[in-house]
Amino acid sequence: MTQALQIGESFIGTGANAAHVNTVFGHREGPAGVAWATALATPSQGHVPFVTVLRPSLPVKPLTLFVTKAAPASDAHGLLIWGPAQAGLAAGVADAVAEGVISVEQSDTHVVIAAVWVNPEADDAELVYRNNRASAAQALRSGAASLPHIDDVLAARDSPSNPFFTPKV
Repeated sequence: MTQALQIGESFIGTGANAAHVNTVFGHREGPAGVAWATALATPSQGHVPFVTVLRPSLPVKPLTLFVTKAAPASDAHGLLIWGPAQAGLAAGVADAVAEGVISVEQSDTHVVIAAVWVNPEADDAELVYRNNRASAAQALRSGAASLPHIDDVLAARDSPSNPFFTPKV
């Protein structure tokens, strides 16, 4: 039997090398599997989803689809996406399995879709790697725990802010 989708979000780091990862985790035979296969089969200009690997020919499990939020703005930006961001995502997913957030059994029956932001101005490959690793694992933890709690959402509704904007409420 399939289980409900787990949707997670995490923003780790500051400045151009910060990572913002959104995850969808679910059974291959459910909506997550359909979305995973559909996204892989229908790339768009600048946004080509790919299977995340720990190293060539060793995809992370559960099979994880890397979806870029920002099209590569330059060769250097593309290398940060394909290199340290992919490595960080793969390691973060493996961390979630090692921690038991995702069971070993689910690693063969479930998939992850990860929407990953790599800032075109990022300039530190090691920070991009570390931040994406931490953000991927945290997003999966959050999804498994159904975070955030609604009380936290309601408490923050009158004072929203993010790294790009804080209203003068």
